[in-house]
Amino acid sequence: MQYHEVKRKTKRAKHVQIGRGGRRGKTSGKGHKGQKSRAGHKIRPEIRDMIKRIPKLRGRGVNINTPTKSPYKTVSFEKINGAFKAGDRITPKTLFDKDLIRNSKGKLPKVKVVATGDLKIKLVFRNCSFSQKAREAALKLGCEIK
Repeated sequence: MQYHEVKRKTKRAKHVQIGRGGRRGKTSGKGHKGQKSRAGHKIRPEIRDMIKRIPKLRGRGVNINTPTKSPYKTVSFEKINGAFKAGDRITPKTLFDKDLIRNSKGKLPKVKVVATGDLKIKLVFRNCSFSQKAREAALKLGCEIK
């Protein structure tokens, strides 16, 4: 064995170079300046910007559980004239049978009669609400309201 053939028992520890020629010098692998190069940087998630663009959904205050829609289904005089004959009894059930109103959540809804058009026939109304003009027009014609 000659001197140039001698091998070490342990590998030589490499010198970790720091500075301009090394891996962790100057900007330490973070590029140049900017938010991403700072220590402890946090980038706001993109979803947050999308959420901020959506207009605020304002609450309804104290009465948040009250429904916003009217519980009544409206029926006009025009529709009633075409579907019924003089002296017929009008209830939410008969209006449903004639397809003038629909069920809401599987139940018959409350009905409100509205004075759109003119009532031309004398009828009997049961379990129906009326707008003020509709009530006056119906009573003037001689309709029975219960």
